[in-house]
Amino acid sequence: MEHAAFVERVLSRLPAGKPSSFTHKSWKHAGRPTEEGFGIMSIAGVDPEKIIDAVMDVDHYVGNVDHVGACRSISDGRFTPPEAVRFYQKVDLPLLGSVQHELVLHRLGELQGYTVAAWSLLGPETDQLSTKNGFRSDYNVGAWFAAPGVLGYALASAPKRGDVGRLKWAALTRGADAAASRVLKANIEGMASWASRR
Repeated sequence: MEHAAFVERVLSRLPAGKPSSFTHKSWKHAGRPTEEGFGIMSIAGVDPEKIIDAVMDVDHYVGNVDHVGACRSISDGRFTPPEAVRFYQKVDLPLLGSVQHELVLHRLGELQGYTVAAWSLLGPETDQLSTKNGFRSDYNVGAWFAAPGVLGYALASAPKRGDVGRLKWAALTRGADAAASRVLKANIEGMASWASRR
């Protein structure tokens, strides 16, 4: 699964010590049309186990995680909760439509002082989704990194080129890279808020 290698790339770039302010870093990988990147920040009261429990609770993303229009776990003998879960997700992007995919999310335990959960795309399953419900992801890999008082979120994603037109492709690649810092920060703050309410 792609998530393990992605997590290694992120861990090698995380700042040493607790960040004093929001920190964002991005980089190109494997010639892909979007950059990989992470955001990380100090948030008082962050409890790593509560964060990862919220991340793994995919059946309750709708209404708690911004822009998630649909999200449901899918029974699959290859992935056994609570350590791993397969799920379908549709994310509603303002002005751009909806992106959908099937993913598998894993608890990875503690790595370099962070409690980590990470996901990657299930390609064949995503390819079978109907474009009537939105364009499909070509790749989508990401991770959450939680330590006491610190939360980080990392992501790399892009749509299938054939599912979108030229202008939308530009917005979802070059435009997404330009907006990544703001989006990552909003996702971090949103997940911390939800975990604290659970």
